[in-house]
This record gives sequence, structure tokens and C-alpha cells, in this order.
Amino acid sequence: MSADLEQFYEVFFEESSELLAEMEACLLGLDVNSPDMEDMNAIFRAAHSIKGGAGTFGFTDMTEMTHMLETLLDRLRKGELEVRSEMIDAFLKAGDVIKDQLAGHRGDGGADPAVAAEVCKELSRFSEETKETAGVAAPVPASENVDSSMNEPESEPVDADSDEGHQKTIYCIEFPNEGISAKGQENLLANLNELGKVEKIAFGDDVPLSKLRLTTESIEDDVWEALAFVVDPSHLKIEVQTDADAQLHVEDDSDEVNAELEEPYGFFPEAPGNTTKPYGFFPGAPAAPADANADVDAKKPDAPKKSANSKAVANSAETSSIRVSTEKVDQLINLVGELVITQAMLAQTASEVDPVIFEKLVSGMNQLERNTRDLQESVMSIRMLPISFVFSRFPRVVRDLASKLNKKIELKQVGEGTELDKGLIEKIADPLTHLIRNSLDHGVEMPDVRVAAGKPAQGTITLRAFHQGGSIVIEVGDDGAGLNREKILAKAKERGIPVHDGMPDSEVWMLIFEAGFSTAAVVTDVSGRGVGMDVVKRNISAMGGRVDIESALGVGTRISVRLPLTLAILDGLSVGVGDQMFIVPLTYIIESLQPTAEDIKTVSGRGRVVKVRGEYLPVVALHEVFNLKPTSEIIHDGILVILEAEGQKAAMLVDTLIGQHQVVIKSLESNYRRVQGVSGATIMGDGKVALILDTAALVTSSHKESV
Repeated sequence: MSADLEQFYEVFFEESSELLAEMEACLLGLDVNSPDMEDMNAIFRAAHSIKGGAGTFGFTDMTEMTHMLETLLDRLRKGELEVRSEMIDAFLKAGDVIKDQLAGHRGDGGADPAVAAEVCKELSRFSEETKETAGVAAPVPASENVDSSMNEPESEPVDADSDEGHQKTIYCIEFPNEGISAKGQENLLANLNELGKVEKIAFGDDVPLSKLRLTTESIEDDVWEALAFVVDPSHLKIEVQTDADAQLHVEDDSDEVNAELEEPYGFFPEAPGNTTKPYGFFPGAPAAPADANADVDAKKPDAPKKSANSKAVANSAETSSIRVSTEKVDQLINLVGELVITQAMLAQTASEVDPVIFEKLVSGMNQLERNTRDLQESVMSIRMLPISFVFSRFPRVVRDLASKLNKKIELKQVGEGTELDKGLIEKIADPLTHLIRNSLDHGVEMPDVRVAAGKPAQGTITLRAFHQGGSIVIEVGDDGAGLNREKILAKAKERGIPVHDGMPDSEVWMLIFEAGFSTAAVVTDVSGRGVGMDVVKRNISAMGGRVDIESALGVGTRISVRLPLTLAILDGLSVGVGDQMFIVPLTYIIESLQPTAEDIKTVSGRGRVVKVRGEYLPVVALHEVFNLKPTSEIIHDGILVILEAEGQKAAMLVDTLIGQHQVVIKSLESNYRRVQGVSGATIMGDGKVALILDTAALVTSSHKESV
């Protein structure tokens, strides 16, 4: 394995981010009155693993911060200090600093040195308190004292009945020197020296095999982790010896010392003896969740033991998951999309032949259609991720903002396993953050106000996700004061927004998404400037989604966001206008109908409206929008498709309804140019290009023209 660690940087960055997220989740879920030791151990392991990786890559700022964090966590999990809420705050701040430091090493921003120094000072203060408490409560072995050199031996959590943490173990280590540079050897020795005493039996470029003896209190997992950055684990051999065995062999020739080396462990979470540190920052090692490893931790034997099938387990772990760049996945999805189009074209051609004469062809085409559909679903599922990737950030948002606002709020999450396309997950995070903050600030009342209203002092915000049809619905609900209709209408009139007292509640609620609209009496750093909710609406619309609001005064508010499952495939209705075909996204369609002449009205010569169940809707004649020759220009000879977008409705006039399709979206802008009223294009089964309508833009423009 090459000593050039550049190739492992991205792996380290990704897995460090995962560890920080899991560490934060454990901290937020920790009960300070009765802390779960498995959670404490998981938090410690996360900090320890980040420290090990940062030290290998020479990221000293991260190493120092994680070392201080790890030291205090180690004291806490050993019971030398009781967990306090201010400690949790300090740990969360330290996690934020480490995130910023990680971003700095990735070339994306960096940590504020003043903030980092303040967090270090706070952690040091807690460490001093810990030392004083330890001096009274329980003597601490000298080997566990912390000094500024950060080269102390480190130990993993052990069972209360075991003295493994105080027993020194000798490891005989052997690996080939091929491909390891002088810098790599330096890193390797530095990592081992941090664990304990290292003796060189044979080491350096002048020998084909390096042989070392390490005396340490650390478990074998730590040794594998310290070596795996520099030495290919498949070429690494480690033999565990007790103190007594080591004394018998200490004078032996080095070849005899290593003659009985057994098959090595694999450097993966499932490998025997490698359960305490689930992350090794090494390609092929699947990122096992911290809680799962904590369960294994509780069941592991008192001392590491080798297994006859350890190599087989390691190999199976290695192949259980792989890291693939999103570019490769996108390329695969694009190719499958092309295959779907080709299959549709072949099916169109096959439908024109005699099925009796060409029975085998028709049968083969049916089988091809099934296989293509299954392949498409399988490939699309690769990009699908659980929405917990987004939900996991909100407990911290709620905790911090509730503390700032002096409110008591519980966050409930439902449906975290609901899957969504990776591209949408990345884009939905900011809109949901705005909705959560809005519920915190405007929705949930102050504790005294809630108690006076007969409610519990602690409010509840519920974040829920579920599939419905071909869409995903994400709801942000609260049991707060609800929206005040009169207050919203008064504010709208003050801002000159055209409203009237007879407006339905659904339209009144949507006014909060107007740019610059805010009912806050005082402008604060949280809200009051009317910036945020309009961005939410705009961003969700750009993703092909829509927002709905339900609210009851004094009961609460629920905001629902409906999104397509993926940005690559669209469920749509194909409509015909003249000799052209268009695709209308199904999520915007309410119904279709053929109007009567009596239902059509002209408004002041500026436009036409149609009466649908007592409601007048503007008519969008698609042939006029795209300058096409329709079958008939008389509205009641055509078909009206009733659309709803951004809380507004419109009736789109088309010649015919062709059918429902699942189409592969192609970017018109990147292949041609931007066209008003069009959001993309697709290739139909007959090889023709059909434009996908920008439904929201058509509905909005129709209302502007009718005003």
C-alpha cells in the first residue's frame, strides 16, 4: 500500500462527518440524570476514532480538540465525574468546532480560532474539576493521567468485573516494507508510540520484513487501527502475547518470535476483536452505526480472541458495501433512462405488427418491458436515502433555539426511514430548517402562556414523513397557538396585498409565504424580517413540490410539503395540442373536464374564465402560449385540465388527453436553452420529443394576466 495518504483523505472526511453526526445524536439523546453507558462509550469511540485519523493525516488542530474531548469523556464513562447539562453544551460546541476544522481541511471555510480557544478553555476547566473529584472519589492509575504530550496509552471501555484495562499486553507485529516510504514508517511509529512502548526487532528499508514488539494497555483493535493507514491489513500479522509468554521469548531470535504468527484479523467492523472501534477510515470498511457496535461491545469477551474463521468474516465484511461516487451513479441512472426510452420505442414498433404471426417477438418485448422496469427501479433505489439524513440535524436546532427563546419544546420524529432521492435530500434541508424555526418562534407559546391556556408547559413539534402515491409528504406540525386569520389579513392589507374578508382559510394561510411578510411585533435574530418563508415556497416549487397549511387557532399548525420521490423520473399526463404532445406533472392535476358554453366568461376583454363548481378559474389556452394551431379554438370543444400550484388554480385548455406515463426527465436548458413555460423534456416511445410543462409558472402567469 502506498504511503501517499491523499487517496484516503476523502474517506476520512466522510467518515468523520458521520461520526460527528452520530456523536451529536447521542449527546442530544443523553439523559443527564441517568446517562446510558452505551451512549457514553459510543461518544467516546467517535471522538477517539476521529482523533486517530486526524493524527495520521497531521491535522493537529483536530487532534488537540478531540484529545481534550476524549479525555473528559473517558473520565465521565469511568464514573469519575457526573454528567451535567453544561458539559453537554460544551461537548456540542466542541463538535461544532471539529466540524469547522474538518471543513477547513477540505478547503471549505474553517474554524474560528477564538471560538476554538474558548471551547478548549471550557473543556480544560471541566477536566480540572474531574481531576479534583477523582482525587477524592477514587484513585486513578498513573497510566491514565493526561499530560500535554498526548502520548499516553489509551484504553477502550471494559466491563466493571474485568481488569483488562489495567493489564499490559505485548503484540508481536510483522509486515512487509514494500511500498512504505520513510514518511509512512514515521507515521506508523508515531501511531504505535501513542499506544505504548515500541521495540524494533527489525525495522527499516534495509530489511524485507519489519518486526516490532508493542507493550501496551490498549486492546488489539487499537493496534490494527494505528497500523491500517500505512500497512495494507491483508499483509499485516499480529500475535498477542501475555506478559509471561513474552518473558519466555524476549531473548529469542526475532524469526522464532514471529514463527507462530496466526492469520490476521480483517480491518473491518464485523471482524472478531474489532468491535470497539467501528470506524477505521479505510476503503471497503462499512460505516457501522455506533449503537450497533455498542451492543456488540457489551457482549464481547474479556480479552480479544482469535477465530478460525476471522478471515472469512473480514472478507464478507469487506464486500458488504462499497463507496461509489455520485457521478458514477448518475451516469448509470442516465444510461438506464436511455434504455427505458429505447425499450419504449421498440414496444411502439412491436405494437404495429400482427401479434399472431410475431408471437415470439411480442412475448419477448413484454419480458423486456418487465426487466427494464425492474432494472430502472433497482438503479433508482441506489440514489434513495432515508430522510433521517435530514431529520438528524433538527434535534440540535430545536435544542439550541428553544434554549435561546426560553421555551420548553420536545421534537418528535416519525417515519425517519422513509426514502427520498439523494438530490432532493440535499435540497430539502434548508426549507425544513426554516419551517422548524418558524414553528419554534411563532407556533409554540411561552411556557406560562401555555399553562394559562390549559396546555402542558412543554410544547411539541412533530416532524413526519411518509409516502403517498408517487410522492413523499413531509409534515411539520406543532401544538402551538395556530395561525391568527384576522392578524394575517390585517398585515396583508397594511402591505397592500389584495385580500378580502371572504377569502378561504387555505388562501389566507398561504399569505405567510409572501416575500417580506411577517406578523412578528419585534425584529430579532430569529425572525421578524419576513425573510425565509418565501424562500421555502420558492425552493420547494423549484423541486416540483408544493406546500399546504392547516391550522386551528389555539390548537396548532401543520405545514405539509409534497415532493416527487426523485428528480430523474416524472409521473405525468400526456396531452395533445395540434400535432404536438406535452407532459403535465400529475402532482399539479386536480381533474379534467369538458366545459359547456355557459360556463365560459370573458373578463373586461382581458381574459377568459371558466366556472367550476361555483369558482371562476382563469383559462390558459396552451395553443396560444406556444403559438400552435389547435384542432378547434372554441373552448367548449376542447378539454380543460384543472391545475393547482402555489395555492392558486387555473384551467388549461388542450385538444386531447393521451395517457399517463412515467417519463425520464431531460434538461432542456443544458441541451438547448431555457424556454418559458417549459421545465424539461422527454423522449416518447415513438421517438418524438415531448416538452414537460412548468405548471407552476403557467398558473402564476394566468393569474397575473387576469388581474
